[in-house]
Amino acid sequence: MGNTLPSIPAKRYFTIGEVAQLCGVKPHVLRYWEQEFTQLRPMKRRGNRRYYQHHEVLMIRRIRDLLYDQGFTISGARNRLQELVLADRDAAVSQEESGEEIEEGRQPLESSPAVDGQERVLDVQAVRQELCEIRALLSFRPESV
Repeated sequence: MGNTLPSIPAKRYFTIGEVAQLCGVKPHVLRYWEQEFTQLRPMKRRGNRRYYQHHEVLMIRRIRDLLYDQGFTISGARNRLQELVLADRDAAVSQEESGEEIEEGRQPLESSPAVDGQERVLDVQAVRQELCEIRALLSFRPESV
């Protein structure tokens, strides 16, 4: 990235103002990116106040890098982000599966027959993405307790 961004503090949730400072963008840009990038879904509490988690701050920094530093369009950044997320997920899954064998008589979920064509594959990908995000949240350890 062109200019250095501040380090992300060890907190569980960040307000939109904090994320704007951490990522070097304005809050209205973050709200716009939520509409354009479906992977970006901050939790909303009272009065529609947004609370971002650590992995979402990292994703916003990745989006910012794609748009501002690498010169992608919104559409191109969306596609590239999807590719990066799938590559990260596949790397994590293959690393996890390298020591495990599939039980005899069971097929991996990806190779089971599609019920409604491609919709089944997309559901599997969405579930896998959500599980990877949950794993990242569970493995996150704050530096100071």
